[in-house]
Amino acid sequence: MSKAILDKLKNAVIEGDSDVATTGSKDALKSGISAKEAVDALASGMGVIAQKFEDAEIWLPQVMVAADAMIAGIKVLEPELAKAGASAKLGTVVIGTVQGDIHDIGKTLVGIMLRGAGFEVHDLGRDVKIPLYWETAKSVNADLVAVSALMSTTTLFQRNVVLAGKEEGLYPKIKVIVGGACASPEWAEKIGASYAQNAGEALKVVKAMMGRR
Repeated sequence: MSKAILDKLKNAVIEGDSDVATTGSKDALKSGISAKEAVDALASGMGVIAQKFEDAEIWLPQVMVAADAMIAGIKVLEPELAKAGASAKLGTVVIGTVQGDIHDIGKTLVGIMLRGAGFEVHDLGRDVKIPLYWETAKSVNADLVAVSALMSTTTLFQRNVVLAGKEEGLYPKIKVIVGGACASPEWAEKIGASYAQNAGEALKVVKAMMGRR
């Protein structure tokens, strides 16, 4: 019975069905399944969606609908998680496109993926000045800062974000991940950050950085 309910939650996210995610989460709690187990089931569904997106089997609208279903289920489970002294979130991420760069579709998609998987995401938008990353990270007790840059001239600011974090004494306790057209694994390693090529990969990398599967 428990497996059937957990499978129902996973499939609700895959199918983007917020109603089923909501009722399934209620059923999980009624049947004695822990809120944490239910959240993990929802997150596993989002993992399938991330892989499908990475493989170009689905597109942004499907990802957004799946994320909505994930969030709908988590809303039901949050009170029980709070009672148990647990948290619905897998971690806290500050994300933004660097100063001088107004490209934000990829960045926005990464935020959607992370939020749907159970991360608390603070999206600063585009053309983000370097100090704002760390001011926000400090104020929300972030685990990770994600920095997007699409142009070669603005990719250099990713390095400056890392340097600013060092100066503030926040990095490397708060980790950094970078992405964008001109970023690369070699560039990320050079500046002391992790790297993801796309939104699906970003979800996997961030989970690994947070010690999650």
